[in-house]
Amino acid sequence: MKPVDPRLLRYATASRGFFAVTAAIVLAQTGTIIGFAWALTSALVGVIAGRPVGELWGFVGVAASLVLLRGLLGAASERVSARGAAAASLQLRAAVIGAVGRLGPAWLARRNAASLAVTAGHGLEALDAYFGRYLPQLVATAITMPILIGAITLADPLSGLIVVLTIPLIPLFMVLIGWATRGVQQKQYRTLGRLAARFADTVEGLGTLKAFGRQHRAADSIETITRDYKRETMTVLRVSFLSGFALEFLASISVAIVAVTIGFRLLSGDLSLLVGLFVLLLAPEAYLPLRQVGVQFHAASEGVAATDEIFDTLDAARSAREERGPDAMTSTLGSTVTLEGVRVHREGHALPRVSLSVGPGRVVLVTGPSGVGKSSLIAALLGYAAHDGQVRVDGVSVSHARDAVAWAGQRPGLASGTVAENVSLGSPLDSGCISAALADAGASDIGPGMVLGAGGAGLSGGQAQRVAVARALYRARIGAVPVLVLDEPSSALDADTEAHLWKTLRREADAGRGVLLVSHRRSARAIADEVVELTPPSLSCEGSESVASTGSQATDSDPSRARGRQVRS
Repeated sequence: MKPVDPRLLRYATASRGFFAVTAAIVLAQTGTIIGFAWALTSALVGVIAGRPVGELWGFVGVAASLVLLRGLLGAASERVSARGAAAASLQLRAAVIGAVGRLGPAWLARRNAASLAVTAGHGLEALDAYFGRYLPQLVATAITMPILIGAITLADPLSGLIVVLTIPLIPLFMVLIGWATRGVQQKQYRTLGRLAARFADTVEGLGTLKAFGRQHRAADSIETITRDYKRETMTVLRVSFLSGFALEFLASISVAIVAVTIGFRLLSGDLSLLVGLFVLLLAPEAYLPLRQVGVQFHAASEGVAATDEIFDTLDAARSAREERGPDAMTSTLGSTVTLEGVRVHREGHALPRVSLSVGPGRVVLVTGPSGVGKSSLIAALLGYAAHDGQVRVDGVSVSHARDAVAWAGQRPGLASGTVAENVSLGSPLDSGCISAALADAGASDIGPGMVLGAGGAGLSGGQAQRVAVARALYRARIGAVPVLVLDEPSSALDADTEAHLWKTLRREADAGRGVLLVSHRRSARAIADEVVELTPPSLSCEGSESVASTGSQATDSDPSRARGRQVRS
């Protein structure tokens, strides 16, 4: 493991200033250590030599002042470290969340979501110790140790040589123990991710498990992983205690060697008392930074284990940005959304290519039998599915068009809270607009103040679907979003409510908004300006493509309204 991962300075730029301030404080602390050692030594030697007490008060005062100054500098270092750790962790957390957003759900679908959640939550919290303790101690070691060794060498070259020869033993054992700690810590962290994933899967499928009487087996599995995590945690603690003992033992032996040589030389008269006491006071301080690095490494080991997955995620987003270009990572709000030769990859095979364009005032209907890939096409538009071809917003190639559309999928995706909170969902809450959106979605019978349970419990399937449509309408109106995307919005609605919804969508289009509608209902053709009709892959030729075309052919449901039909070859 590298002492400091270079990617840390790249992604957490707040750590740069934090390192600089910490280095300045450490430099001042090192000066107080040397000054205190010299003042105290001078006072003690003066007392032994029988000098008048009045002459020694100056040395005592200097020593006391330096002790106070060192305490203040220590408090300042703790404060700076805490603030720097909070700033760097916050910046890194924002970078991880932004990277996941740029990589999109298609990338996320290939990952263990529960493990990534552990990294983004618990793992980033563990980085506080990494930023606040381990890295400042590395800075202190890099600055304090060479200066103190230099001071010892200037005062007594032989003692300096002993320190130089013995001090490499500490980092040698630190590396050996660090490798062992790294291995057990990574194993513990992987087990934590596995435990989170198993728990999330069990909670999600608890209803099915109970229906088949398998809930106890799932609980036993979680208990087994929990015991593994407990055992690995104890292993980490044992290695940490062993490391602390080894480092303290080596440092004590090294200081003892320096002390013994100084004692013999004092007895033989080869060394003055002033120099001997000065070196004896500085020797433990020279070994202390390395010992503290070992201690803080173990305190921050969990955060260190999390950095690999954090930086891998950030590197993946960086690579994707370089491959696609800066404009391809974020969508641009516009008025026309276009799919150019989009081919969705699903379950090991590719669906036929589709091209369509949703402009202002147009209703584009995507239809076809179940399983043909209608929802997959919408997933590609939103960046939720891997695909070939281009997604464009006002002619600009983007990785997804989520910023340019208001979307309602087949699953309502409701959360616990009021209906109004589910409709607004992060947008500014406007009670008038919420009521209007509910009414236009055919949900005027659902009160905005109605409280829902987890997953929208308290509503029927059709009511939940209408609330989801109301949410898309509300986002489109509040945020001036130019395109509505609705995936089977009437699958659970009766004929009258469905007709009401079609009228609402037609009004939205006539008011200048684009509408992309996925539906297998033939009644939807009545409001469509263009129809994209998808056929099963087995019935289509390889490389075939759906191409938008407009015409004057009347739809089946409404002969009075002439709409174009989009035909798939």
